[in-house]
Amino acid sequence: MRTAAVHVAAGSLLLTTLAAAPAGGAPRATPAAPSAAELRGTAVAVARAAREGIEFGACPAAEGLPGTVRCGTVTVPLDYARPDGKRIQLTVSRVRATGEDPAGGRREVPRQGALVYNPGGPGASGVPFPLLGALPEWKRIAAAYDLVGYAPRGVGRSAPLSCTDPKEFAKGPTEAPVHPSEAYKQKRVAQARAYARGCAERAGDALRHYTSLNNARDLDVLRAALGENRLTYLGASYGTYLGALYATMFPSRVRRMVFDSAVNPDPERIWYRNNLDQSAAFEDRWADFRAWAARHDDVYGLGGTPDEVQRSYERARTRLAKEPAGGEVGPGQLQEAFLQTGYYDDHWPHRAHALSAYLKGDPGPLVEQARAYPEAAAEKENARAVYLAVECNDAPWPTDWAVWDRDNTRLARRAPFETWANVWTNLPCAYWRAPRQQPLDVRAGQGELPPTLILAAERDAATPYDGALELRRRLAGSALVTERDAGTHGVAGGPNACVNGHLEAYLLEGRVPGRHASCAPRPEPEPRPTGGPVRKAPADRPAA
Repeated sequence: MRTAAVHVAAGSLLLTTLAAAPAGGAPRATPAAPSAAELRGTAVAVARAAREGIEFGACPAAEGLPGTVRCGTVTVPLDYARPDGKRIQLTVSRVRATGEDPAGGRREVPRQGALVYNPGGPGASGVPFPLLGALPEWKRIAAAYDLVGYAPRGVGRSAPLSCTDPKEFAKGPTEAPVHPSEAYKQKRVAQARAYARGCAERAGDALRHYTSLNNARDLDVLRAALGENRLTYLGASYGTYLGALYATMFPSRVRRMVFDSAVNPDPERIWYRNNLDQSAAFEDRWADFRAWAARHDDVYGLGGTPDEVQRSYERARTRLAKEPAGGEVGPGQLQEAFLQTGYYDDHWPHRAHALSAYLKGDPGPLVEQARAYPEAAAEKENARAVYLAVECNDAPWPTDWAVWDRDNTRLARRAPFETWANVWTNLPCAYWRAPRQQPLDVRAGQGELPPTLILAAERDAATPYDGALELRRRLAGSALVTERDAGTHGVAGGPNACVNGHLEAYLLEGRVPGRHASCAPRPEPEPRPTGGPVRKAPADRPAA
């Protein structure tokens, strides 16, 4: 399931996909229960990390971070069943707790340890996370906690994965048929087979070790290397699933844990069925954007009703199919750009302006927002390779194309906006060449965990709201804070003071708001004739 890997915060620095169920002759899965060798190996790796710690220094220039952020590495086994075999290094970043009173007083704020962050994906890097401490919404938390980000295995400089030549991966223009022909489907099947083959050939036997369970083990090694007896953790999007696995595997090592925009952890939904749910939810968020654009027809001229806005979008798609804008923005790039309106409503003015300008004869804003940038190609392909490696390994997937075709043809009749793009992103999992696991049954009984906090927007499309309800059901003692009638993906540290109040009360004082609390939605974005500023598009977002 494409979860826009989110850097939580107002103005998020980065931004990812869910999916599954055994069907269509899925290969035999490896049991999720850890072997005795993996349990021993994890203990060995944790003890070794606790002894060695992390030597922090200047960050590599490639990370593009200021000198206030310090970087280091933590070493983890590639295969936890063989802790003394091949090891890989994960990049870690940190800014120390400031200890400063955010109100400007002289009171020194006691340090509470490290707050470790995972932005999701899988395939996104959390290395830039410590920069958020400079934002007003984060100053109270940054005063008490070291802010720690890291690049999970396979991501960035952490034993990077790649499955194809990035230059080929990012090429445009591409098609995006709403009702793909049989010939087009077979072309995409062939591309999915080739991508899966490339992953196997490039990674070799190492490919099988890029899993969510190993990501959770890596997280425990990182905890030990930081010198923390228990983990304080904030996970967004896929990062919530990783956190839920950690809480299930290492409940006694959890101090505080925040799940922001929760993936549905039900093993029957990891990952194929979650993908179907996501495609359906994106149709509703696409409708939200169209309704907003229609309310501001005086600014954008896209139509005074959602249906008229849809027709404006379809005119642009038809025109781009005949003549790509700038020679490189076709229907595929248009769909990819406008899918971001389902993730973040602060994209709405920017995208509406681009569509309006294009239909009026100025393709510049659309080309700027939708074209593929060659300098980002390697990062995007790396993110997709990790995304697929983790999710394809995590669970059985249908291996019969007829199953995918049947399920998504039905779904596309009522949810055409994202359905087929989601299929093409995930289809390599049908032809995956590494062993599949059975998903772990995420759960914790009463008293097994300290209270945990779940944050969710009611109309989130990337991780539909049912996932937050299911996670709360499975983790006894968890509390859910809902941003009502809102759909932005990733709500911690954003513009909603109510949500941030609950986040701070939990991280700073350990208080949760009972079983459920709700917050009024953030204001809708104001229309801007020129689109205005927009957050960076997700570097890890798989190409459709």
